[in-house]
Amino acid sequence: MRTALFCIGLIAASTLLGSCATMSEEECLAGDWGGRGFADGAAGYAQSRLGEHAEACAKHGITPDDSTYRAGWAQGVLRYCTLPNGFIQGREGSAYNGVCPADLEADFLPAYRDGQLVHAAEEAVSSARSSVDSLRHRLGELDDKIEAKQGELRAQGLTDEQRDQIRGRIQEIRREREDTQRNWRRAQDELDDAESNSRDVRYRFERRYGAW
Repeated sequence: MRTALFCIGLIAASTLLGSCATMSEEECLAGDWGGRGFADGAAGYAQSRLGEHAEACAKHGITPDDSTYRAGWAQGVLRYCTLPNGFIQGREGSAYNGVCPADLEADFLPAYRDGQLVHAAEEAVSSARSSVDSLRHRLGELDDKIEAKQGELRAQGLTDEQRDQIRGRIQEIRREREDTQRNWRRAQDELDDAESNSRDVRYRFERRYGAW
């Protein structure tokens, strides 16, 4: 039984590793290293990605064409390292791997940083909205609990001690609800501020980069 489980684990692990390979067997056999280099450069990958391709293709007995890959990569980077794409990459929260030549980076990097400001503003809105929604949901749960306890209080045959315990619990829940209500209002204010800032940032950069 242990042997069988061990084998199953190895199969699962090898499947997972295989799924992480940067190139399939068919892609390795096709040998379009110039096209692969261009695609990687245009996607903003560093040239070191060739090492990952080499590792993936070694399993199939294929060795990459280093010079052809690098020539394609150099052309692909020209497509990546543009001012509009810099803004897009920053806005989408993508990492920059320092692949742009100095002359192109002079335009790419400021636009990328502008995009990062947009991304941060939009993330702040998303986070604030999540907090508001979570607190609103909690308020609903507390209302349900209060209603349920009030139903218990109307039951027949309760002792005075039992009624006091239920009333005490209702008061505890109401105090929690008051705290949650205050937190919800604070979160709503933060959401309003985040949305206002996001609109300001969007307006500011739409004038420079166009609508998105």
